[in-house]
Amino acid sequence: MSIQVSHVDKWFGTYKALDDVTLEVPDGQLLALLGPSGSGKTTLLRTIAGFESPDAGDVRFDGADVTGQRVGERHVGFVFQHYALFRHMSVFENIAFGLRVKSRKDRPSKADIRDKVMELLKLVQLESFAARKPSELSGGQRQRVALARALAVEPKVLLLDEPFGALDAKVRQELRSWLRRLHDEIHVTSVFVTHDQEEALEVADTVVIMNQGRVEQIGSPFEVYEHPRTPFVYNFLGNVNLFHGRPISGESLQTEFGALNGRTNGPASVIGFVRPHELEVARVENGSSSMSAVVLQLLPAGPTARIKLELAENGAYVEAQVSQETYRELDLKIGEQVFVKPRKVRVFPEDYSI
Repeated sequence: MSIQVSHVDKWFGTYKALDDVTLEVPDGQLLALLGPSGSGKTTLLRTIAGFESPDAGDVRFDGADVTGQRVGERHVGFVFQHYALFRHMSVFENIAFGLRVKSRKDRPSKADIRDKVMELLKLVQLESFAARKPSELSGGQRQRVALARALAVEPKVLLLDEPFGALDAKVRQELRSWLRRLHDEIHVTSVFVTHDQEEALEVADTVVIMNQGRVEQIGSPFEVYEHPRTPFVYNFLGNVNLFHGRPISGESLQTEFGALNGRTNGPASVIGFVRPHELEVARVENGSSSMSAVVLQLLPAGPTARIKLELAENGAYVEAQVSQETYRELDLKIGEQVFVKPRKVRVFPEDYSI
């Protein structure tokens, strides 16, 4: 079941929550709506579900207009951030609830309901927890029950609103890997909302980055990270070092780093980005783009080491990220002088909104 959203606007009083949003989710794909708080991602998800009605534009499932349909008519499964499980019901009854409340002509038999629930419990790896109450489960287990309940009614599409937002970091990491494996098994068209960049890049087939009610960029995780189209996308996806500059002669830009290779045609003032892992750190100067800096802080814990530095030229702060091998070879001390050099710079016009 594919989803098409076309030129959707949504107002709440004088606040425009969605501004001409257009996107498509192909059949069987897992798409992430990613953005900061207030970017419109949850409003868009609720509009797809039918909880909100757009003020302009339309929503289609497999090309059929569902804009005027109520939630129950759209056959969507919705998973909330805070589970929304029935506390007085067992895990089994929570999952069975959507099947039991179907109209008499559509309701499966008791035996079929039991078979379906047990099948779902196996799918979410909770077969031995059928008789437990939600209060007897961990947060991750509760969210898997909520997902099984959404799947029980065999939805055309599955919508998840920050499904792991209430969980701690380790559980989040485990569950997002589990969700990716589950999706590869069931292949139901799915859209999930998150503000966690790592989560979106790891789990989704396609990432939609939203900002102030608008779509900033749509692409694969690789495309949006490696080829951001706007300063907002670059700045939002991971840590960056930001600098200001102006074109000089040839293929160079004059910046806080000195003269850097970069695009010179265009406006007189530019803004540039260098990711920490694209900033080279050395004990000796290496070319015209090298800039003297002082080591402020060393953060070696983790798979890579982070080095915080102050540029000697103007006192600007930058952060570099190096391999553990390079970190050991450098053998740096706080207060030492080093030289930093960007390996890759992405430049935008200065007046381009971040």
